[in-house]
Amino acid sequence: MLLTRVIEALRPVRGLAALVLGGSRGRGTAGPASDYDIGLYYEPDAPLDVAMLQSAIAPLVDEPSSTVTRMGEWGPWINGGGWLTIAGVKVDLLYRDLGRVREVIADARQGRFSMNYQAGHPHGFCSAIWMGEVATCQPLLDPFGRIAELKGETWPYPQALRDALIARFGWEVGFAIENAELAARRAEQTHIAGCAYRALCCVAQVLFALNGRYLINEKGAVAEAATYPITLEGLAQEQAEIWRDIGNADHERALRRLRGLSDGLRALVEHYFSPSAP
Repeated sequence: MLLTRVIEALRPVRGLAALVLGGSRGRGTAGPASDYDIGLYYEPDAPLDVAMLQSAIAPLVDEPSSTVTRMGEWGPWINGGGWLTIAGVKVDLLYRDLGRVREVIADARQGRFSMNYQAGHPHGFCSAIWMGEVATCQPLLDPFGRIAELKGETWPYPQALRDALIARFGWEVGFAIENAELAARRAEQTHIAGCAYRALCCVAQVLFALNGRYLINEKGAVAEAATYPITLEGLAQEQAEIWRDIGNADHERALRRLRGLSDGLRALVEHYFSPSAP
């Protein structure tokens, strides 16, 4: 079994405090072609031995030239890892600093989070993703119980985080649409599309929060939000129609659809959302 091979290969790597299965496979929503996202957690005062990691993974990968990165090579929020293929299956290794993860979880429990620039995340990397990863992952190797301990900090879903996400992204839906409407007067297709994407991602953020779900990846988030108990009727279809309209340069219709989603979201928030007292 692929995971068994990976666990046994990486178990001796110095600095490896925990190994988890994340992404759609960790949440149990994967399809047959889904990648394996494997998180490698380490303590800040005892980081991963990357050279040892490279040696450990090399015998498993299909392409001998495949490598893992240095610490921090992919930026501050996805601070390294490897895009690998093992037995024909895509396997992504992702480094995670336990010290920073603990700080993010403590902040999120108080309703504090940040949105950050990160390659591969056009919506932005929300710091609360790290909390969601811990909440939804399946521990593969947790000899010191550190992931188990952190999982206890992620449930129940914090009311303060719910409040903060709804307030921040609920406002931004309308703001993104207003910017798209300004761009439409000049037929700035790229800016219109960017604002539409931003608005839809913000809709997903609010719906995830209303349902007490952690949004850990913007890819597929709108489609997933459309399946939740608290959602917008016809959301998935409306998203498809918005992109079809933008592709056909029918900006007016696309933005009208977005306005409809924004109005519906506002009604949902008014019905289901009652902010907790400060």
